[in-house]
Amino acid sequence: MSTKSILNESSITFLEKYLNNASPTGFEAEGQKIWMNYMQPYVDTFITDTYGTAVGVINPDAKYKVVIEGHADEISWYVNYITDEGLVYVIRNGGSDHQIAPSKRVNIHTKNGIVKGIFGWPAIHTRNRDKEEAPSISNIFIDLGCETKAQVEKLGVHVGCVITYPDEFMVLNDNKFVCRAIDNRMGGFMIAEVARLLHENKVKLPFGLYITNSVQEEVGLRGAEMITQTIKPNVAIVTDVCHDSTTPMIDKKIEGETQIGKGPVVTYAPAVQNNLRELILSTAEEKKIPFQRLASSRVTGTDTDAFAYSNGGVASALISLPLRYMHTTVEMVHRDDVENVIKLIYETLLKLENNDTFSYFK
Repeated sequence: MSTKSILNESSITFLEKYLNNASPTGFEAEGQKIWMNYMQPYVDTFITDTYGTAVGVINPDAKYKVVIEGHADEISWYVNYITDEGLVYVIRNGGSDHQIAPSKRVNIHTKNGIVKGIFGWPAIHTRNRDKEEAPSISNIFIDLGCETKAQVEKLGVHVGCVITYPDEFMVLNDNKFVCRAIDNRMGGFMIAEVARLLHENKVKLPFGLYITNSVQEEVGLRGAEMITQTIKPNVAIVTDVCHDSTTPMIDKKIEGETQIGKGPVVTYAPAVQNNLRELILSTAEEKKIPFQRLASSRVTGTDTDAFAYSNGGVASALISLPLRYMHTTVEMVHRDDVENVIKLIYETLLKLENNDTFSYFK
């Protein structure tokens, strides 16, 4: 299977629609419907749970269960306080970056539909030149063009409405995908493409495959925590994003060295089961898939941790997609890395032995 052939026109159409759709943490359902609709021809059945995690299942009757997983949610804001003058103050929903907010356009999601707004910011002429105030969670605010709190409320905006950025998908220099929410709807896209390839190549897996798109990762791995109790998998291969540490102002001595365009990133961490990781690495070497290595200290900070420590221990590993400018509206990844993550997960599934315990004590 050549890397060049992995993504087709319908893949990119799906990717663009899926990324452009807003799926903030706790409000992922519309994005999940898009994902499930794309996945429907490639799986036997679906599982969904109370909070909106979606799982496409191949071979649902098989006893041995393998998960491949990404998360569906994106960071956002909540309306927290509306002033008498009709300005809106916010709190985070996930790890939203206050420093990028000033002068950004926003979509406020209400029962009446989208209400447009902007993060205002005082003009450079009016700011104290000796001691400029930096953006912070306490001083950023949204202006809806209203003069009073009553006008804001008449639009359907109230405390608890969720706020996203409207920035949409684009391609830079032929091979860089740029959008908000690549962290980690690109993960959901990549596992969906694995399902498509298995179907198109008529692969018959000897085990059950649970293609899992978890909710609420950005607030503590909560969706994965829930769905792993439902599936009770034997193996979990998680995909998420990690930092390209070669851009300015990042310390490689702290973050390690990983870069877009140089291949999937395989993580070393306590939650990563060593024998499963070595299977992934040997598959990459055999299939000549480029890869990078990354070490995580106590936790990976991804859904890997939730799967690994569930159900008495689940053999888990993490294959990451290197990304620039995480938690901004211009997250950037390399098309070659996207294709190689898909390829590495696909090829690893073909190497997985049914009923393998990955035991250190064989």
